[in-house]
Amino acid sequence: MSELLKKIDARTKLAGTNKLEILLFSLGTDQRTGRRETFGINVFKVREVMRTPEITAAPEMTASVEGMVSLRGQLVPVIDLAKYTGIVTETKPDIMIVTEYNGHTQGFLVEAVDTILRLDWSLMRVPPEMISNRMGGLVTAVTELNDQTLVMMIDVEKVLAETTQIDDSYQFVNIEPVSVPRMVFYADDSAVARKQIERTLDAMGIRHAGAINGRQAWEELQRLATQAEMAHRPLNEMLHLVLTDVEMPEMDGYILTKMIKTDIRFAGIPVLMHSSLSGHSNQKLGQSVGVDEYVSKFEPHKLAQKVRQLLKLDAPQSTLLPSGQATLPRD
Repeated sequence: MSELLKKIDARTKLAGTNKLEILLFSLGTDQRTGRRETFGINVFKVREVMRTPEITAAPEMTASVEGMVSLRGQLVPVIDLAKYTGIVTETKPDIMIVTEYNGHTQGFLVEAVDTILRLDWSLMRVPPEMISNRMGGLVTAVTELNDQTLVMMIDVEKVLAETTQIDDSYQFVNIEPVSVPRMVFYADDSAVARKQIERTLDAMGIRHAGAINGRQAWEELQRLATQAEMAHRPLNEMLHLVLTDVEMPEMDGYILTKMIKTDIRFAGIPVLMHSSLSGHSNQKLGQSVGVDEYVSKFEPHKLAQKVRQLLKLDAPQSTLLPSGQATLPRD
């Protein structure tokens, strides 16, 4: 199965073309419905596919976490996706997809892997409410193949957030608030990621608005640009930063960045790419389409630092007068 992914490094050229490659897999036939669902995961997040090695049970883990395996000296948690999604099957999954994002490695147990499929992000749609509700928000995008097979993209961030059960409240402690009004627009298809972004910006005291994919973000940003034109104001006085994910249905973060950077109305507004695809090649690709800075998920303090940097708030924002009173510089 290593042959399936041996050319993954060459696939980085797809970024910036609004295309992606997904690894298709199945969790087995659900005994309750008789359906055999097809799922997908972005190849960029897959490190390898292998037969499941011996799993060592670990205490105090959620029901869907089978335990740990040792991969080249590294202990890796193993998550049974069928159990996580509530799919009831007769077969025991014996294939493990080893995924990596934001410096963390984990294994997903699946029944079978199929093939790697190249698609255009524009063919990936926001999932209908019926699917979102049935899958508990696990699915971030869906697409239909030529044979009418429905493929559902899983939200890796959501799986890991709910299976690790780590209290992350400490990550938002001591984030320094800004001392001047600022507005940030963000785009991310993961509900978990959007919540992390909002908590970070709230801790900084920054106003924010968001979208669930690149196309919706672009539509909202164009609306803001039109409002600025009608008010005879530069847009960069109303909007100070765009924060975008890479992987999003309908339009990815690379194309969204290209659209922003080629539209003169957005001059002076930096773009910060915020992604779990934290490899060097992905950062270089972001730079090639005009991204100003890159920060990996989920590190609120690093995100806050990059936001302050791009908003030019690193320098002290107030000056003490001899009387001890503080005066803020004019915005």
